[in-house]
Amino acid sequence: MQIAIIGAGNIGQAIAGGFIRNKAVEPEKLIVSDVCEASLAAIQKIDSNITTTKNNKEAAAKASMLILAVKPWLVQAVLFDIAKEISDDKIIVSCAAGIDFDFLSHTIDKQIALFRVMPNTAISIGESMTLIASQDTSKAQDDFVVSLFSKLGKALLISDNLMGAATSVASCGIAYALRYLRASTVGAVELGFTPETASLLVAQTMKGAAALMLTNQTHPEIEIDKVTTPGGWTIKGLNEMEAHGFSNAVIKGLKANRNS
Repeated sequence: MQIAIIGAGNIGQAIAGGFIRNKAVEPEKLIVSDVCEASLAAIQKIDSNITTTKNNKEAAAKASMLILAVKPWLVQAVLFDIAKEISDDKIIVSCAAGIDFDFLSHTIDKQIALFRVMPNTAISIGESMTLIASQDTSKAQDDFVVSLFSKLGKALLISDNLMGAATSVASCGIAYALRYLRASTVGAVELGFTPETASLLVAQTMKGAAALMLTNQTHPEIEIDKVTTPGGWTIKGLNEMEAHGFSNAVIKGLKANRNS
């Protein structure tokens, strides 16, 4: 399948790079369009066999799947621009946050296989948690798109009404996790470690915690119980964090986007 990525900014480059590095798509099967020459030059650095163009219509005409990797406010203009190239047998994949199926369907003005895909920035290193919703698709198309983005980390097909929550938990969630990493690193420096060593200690500890959950498929509290001995340092630290509203702050942060 020929795949076109429209938009070669951060997300477009991350997707293209992930596809090539993980051998999910042959470079000859990929075409990337963008008006910015510097962005297209960055795509060529990924693999010189990727076709690049400044013409969105050219990219759309050659591909069976179109991945919209542009800012939300550009989606309508891009779809209007390539409207004549969107035939009924094409697949449209939108990575634009907040652009729902009603908007896409109304703009395209035809029934066509639609996907909303919400990756996070870890897609650039093949470790994204990507959430996918679909409309007017077949099971084979669903399976293909989930399989494709699974090459860039983990991918999960969910109901469209959960895409807002998915954005908060898995996309914004990267920043929330990094904010904990920053705070913990600062605390480690106060305890006597250099900033470089503190960053290593905290990042590897977070990586290990995530790996425990993914490998053991357990609830976090089960893994927490393994290190909270009665009267020990861990439970004292946890209780102090909770006394200052740690869990409540995280939950409120996750829900804040839904209330805005």
